[in-house]
Amino acid sequence: MAGPQEPSDAGQVSRSRVQLAVLPTVGALYRRALLGALPGSGSRRAEQPPTVELGVDGVPIDRGRLAAYDRVCGFRLTDRLPATFPHVMGFPLALRLMTAPDFPIPLAGVVHVGNRITVHRPIDAAETLDFVAYATNLRPHDRGRQIDVVLVGRVGGKEVWRGVSTYLGREQTPGGGERANRGDPPPAPHAWARWRLERQVGTAYAQVSGDHNPIHTSRLGARLFGFRRPIAHGMWSKARCLAALEPRLPDAYTVDVAFKLPVPLPGTVAFGSTSAGDFALHDTRDRPHLVGTFRER
Repeated sequence: MAGPQEPSDAGQVSRSRVQLAVLPTVGALYRRALLGALPGSGSRRAEQPPTVELGVDGVPIDRGRLAAYDRVCGFRLTDRLPATFPHVMGFPLALRLMTAPDFPIPLAGVVHVGNRITVHRPIDAAETLDFVAYATNLRPHDRGRQIDVVLVGRVGGKEVWRGVSTYLGREQTPGGGERANRGDPPPAPHAWARWRLERQVGTAYAQVSGDHNPIHTSRLGARLFGFRRPIAHGMWSKARCLAALEPRLPDAYTVDVAFKLPVPLPGTVAFGSTSAGDFALHDTRDRPHLVGTFRER
């Protein structure tokens, strides 16, 4: 499986820090992205990742939001954070980075193609997190360009969580790089569960995650981007798979997924996993929506 690449320049690129007092407001960031996509907006895209990192300290964990997130994604209700929850906590910071006028890839139409999360230790709901977000590893792809957006969570100055999301910006002129998903898909783990997904999955996850991209919540919004009906958030799909694997997950691990085909809402999906830690989500025709693996650290 081909997921996000490890950032190759994390210790080599000198980045200036912009420290924010609070997390940005997601709604305003989406409006900025939509305005930037209008013809004649005049925004000029950089040829390199921004040499800035955004930080915000002391982000508390909202227990009510955590409980709602657990219910939407299928996790047990506990004070231990699911591996995917810090992603939604720090998502506004990453979104502000991605909606900056000089970000190399415009947010409108961007495709989330992979996500790797490393949990160094369990995180309790009583803790507060300091987040840092930066972009790295801009590289060609045969359908455009890819970039990694890194989000790091620390407690008391020590890293406890790291997420690397890979985004593809589709362009008319191919980037010339190797396609990450080229070749036959890996053999599917035996499907032992089928899940019927209702259309409300998109709006429910948007409410708890803050990701209100209209391709997930609106039929019209989905059609504007070429989908016949709304599609599930990729990070909901990853979270739902981890919820199914929850009893098997160790205290410290890395979980890596590649997002393949979109999950239409409503729809039916099949989930399967192996004893080695590989897992997949497929449609009823056995085509992969998501393939992933988790490994103990």
